[in-house]
Amino acid sequence: MTTTTLQVTCIHKRPHQDPHQRLVSIGGVKPDGSRWKLTEVQAITAIKAGTMHFYVTGGGRTSRVLVEHHHAREFLKTEDDGDVPEALLSLPECPP
Repeated sequence: MTTTTLQVTCIHKRPHQDPHQRLVSIGGVKPDGSRWKLTEVQAITAIKAGTMHFYVTGGGRTSRVLVEHHHAREFLKTEDDGDVPEALLSLPECPP
């Protein structure tokens, strides 16, 4: 099985008060220069299947994106985040 590792450089979020339910999708640029975008559900499925790994860079650090649970709902966050996916939610919006 081949595992793909991609850097998350942008997101799409919904206007929601609960930060665990704000993320809609993640995206970035592949090494070949093409853009990629996955819904949160697609990214969670890929991480759990072990087919994809994602990471975020910032402040001189690289952090893996993990699947976590909050009130029986799965969501994405980085390994350096506390209970709230702050590193992901602080990324810019993906282009349309």
